[in-house]
Amino acid sequence: MLSKDERREIEEELRHYPTTQAACIEALKIVQRHRGWVSDEGIRDIADFLGMSAAELDSVATFYNLIFRRPVGRHVIHICNSVSCWIMGYDHIRDHLTARLGIRLGETDADGQFTLLPIQCLGTCDHAPAFMVDEELYRDLSPEGVDDILKQYQQTPNRDGTTADEKHQAR
Repeated sequence: MLSKDERREIEEELRHYPTTQAACIEALKIVQRHRGWVSDEGIRDIADFLGMSAAELDSVATFYNLIFRRPVGRHVIHICNSVSCWIMGYDHIRDHLTARLGIRLGETDADGQFTLLPIQCLGTCDHAPAFMVDEELYRDLSPEGVDDILKQYQQTPNRDGTTADEKHQAR
């Protein structure tokens, strides 16, 4: 069931679209922002609210690569794997990230802090290689710069008030 806040936000978005179905991506993004991802139940709830079938909405959700249909970490890293990024060192950045986080592309680290996903293009080819953490774009990456960026996010408090660094130190 959609929460009151989710319903209110979706209703607000509906005012900007000619039909309820046209707002489906925004509705998916709203539910994802509240829940972290969009479950099958979430798909059914949104579809019912918008007057669509669950199959129609699921086809949109699975096509749009920024809608997560399974749980992801607290922060999602989208690493660009376009031709420009490959030429400018994508493989070094990818290898550094996978070693540092202890995961492969498509996985979430053990703490649930980071999920690492490839993305075809971030539109910043003149500053390759690049990645996004959540909605923040990072360009002209180096392994050292990646470490600094990850440290910023590891020091961000989790929902329980602890940081990823504190959880590692407690082990």
